[in-house]
Amino acid sequence: MTVLAPALQAFFAERLITQRGSSPETIAAYRDAFRLLLRFAQERTGKQPFELDIEDLDAPLIGAFLKHLEEDRGNSPRTRNARLGAIHSFYRFAALEHPEHAHTIARVMAIPTKRHERNTVSYLDLNEIKALLAAPDKRTWLGRRDHALLALMIQTGVRVSELTGLRIGDVYLGTGSHIRVLGKGLSSYCTSWG
Repeated sequence: MTVLAPALQAFFAERLITQRGSSPETIAAYRDAFRLLLRFAQERTGKQPFELDIEDLDAPLIGAFLKHLEEDRGNSPRTRNARLGAIHSFYRFAALEHPEHAHTIARVMAIPTKRHERNTVSYLDLNEIKALLAAPDKRTWLGRRDHALLALMIQTGVRVSELTGLRIGDVYLGTGSHIRVLGKGLSSYCTSWG
């Protein structure tokens, strides 16, 4: 048996789930990256995924896989970099568990991310904010609710997913009013509004 399959299992079960407490979304994204990689490696090497070893997933194969993602699958550089991030994360883990593959791991870790244009973050100006807050009909319960949610988002900068995850116990009224927000992953922070 090769070391790749048990190393991947340990990476997902021990590193991502137990040690890092990664979100289900992160785990699913990493899983998808490795499904694509193993399928690609199978086509290139003729080996079934359970027959593949770390040495089979070397820098030239990973480089060809990344090129395949962009050219054949039409993935953006951002998606390519996310897949490479999953691979790098696994190889950092594998370096500690399987130092006998240090040369292959080092060459894969040296594969750089690809530059891409970042989206410009834009903000609402005061007139846009006023128009947005004036849109809900505050004479109705739903309108008052929508106005309060929009005001909270504008004043605190919480994401929609964070806002929809709020519960009554997360809101503290009175002196030092604040909300406790569960952010990305398992980190939490408090934010005030006035």
